[in-house]
Amino acid sequence: MNLAFSFRKAVLGTCLASIATLLPLSANALEKLKVGTVVWVGQAPFYVADKLDLFKAHGLKVDLQLFSDPTMIPTAMVGDAIDGGTLTYDQVVMSAARGLKHKVVMPIDYSNGGDAIVADRSVTSIADFKGKKIGFSPLSTSDFLLAYALKSHGLSDKDITPVNMSPENVPSAMASGNLPIGVTYEPNVSQTVNLPGSNFHVIYSSKEAPGLITDVLVFDEKVIAKRPAAIKALIQGYLDGLAYIKSHPDESAKIIAGVLGTDAADAKLQLATVYNIPLDEMGKNFEPSESTTSLLGSGQLIADLLKTNGQISAVPDLGATLDTQFIEALNR
Repeated sequence: MNLAFSFRKAVLGTCLASIATLLPLSANALEKLKVGTVVWVGQAPFYVADKLDLFKAHGLKVDLQLFSDPTMIPTAMVGDAIDGGTLTYDQVVMSAARGLKHKVVMPIDYSNGGDAIVADRSVTSIADFKGKKIGFSPLSTSDFLLAYALKSHGLSDKDITPVNMSPENVPSAMASGNLPIGVTYEPNVSQTVNLPGSNFHVIYSSKEAPGLITDVLVFDEKVIAKRPAAIKALIQGYLDGLAYIKSHPDESAKIIAGVLGTDAADAKLQLATVYNIPLDEMGKNFEPSESTTSLLGSGQLIADLLKTNGQISAVPDLGATLDTQFIEALNR
């Protein structure tokens, strides 16, 4: 009797385990994903979804880990400290050039003025950059925006004096009078131009090349193979967060402000400097095009600039950095 009971119990346990793997996440205990991100207004739907626990409806618990240095997110992914992360596409291109198998599963937003080059009033054009000290963080969106601005105006990094500086330190460095030009992103841009005396202005921003700086959700191909249902649930929770921002702007602004370290009014202003891509437009970001709103189009510009600047030795296969299955499934 005991042997028969034990056998039946073992068989039943095996059957239940098999059935559980076929059920959606919401039918099982909550899965957990660790996702690295940064304090950036473009990530607002993640902040809202996290605060309101909108991932739970899809059977997922998300541990959002905020990084002060976005260049550390790919390293954390390689070391399995996090499951995935939000990166800018230039970071993905650099990772691919290093042989990493990080793939974009969803475009998030593109900077629409949120990244900018700020300068003192004596600097009136990009041509005035020649011979000037410019503060920016190497191998970051600031570096890339500056490189694109210089190239677009017939200059290169050889024409400036680079100063290694984090985006957060640009406002104080410029306020001290030791730095005439800095490259940063919100909220640091607003902090700089609003310094007492109105001595600084935005001279070039991402608004002049929409899509050039695009945030994307990225996972290693091994994680994608093992946890596709969890990744789909993450994207669904994000989309719920985006919908909540649109339907409850005031409540959302308070949540976003708490992460950005500002007030609700300023959070709304910062939201206007990015464009969060709706689901029905995401597919276009994966399509081949020379437009900067296409990852393949902007990616080619990015890769060419990175190669010219010696940051990568060869242009990687950009198509291999994209995994469209999740967005295609959600758009059906």
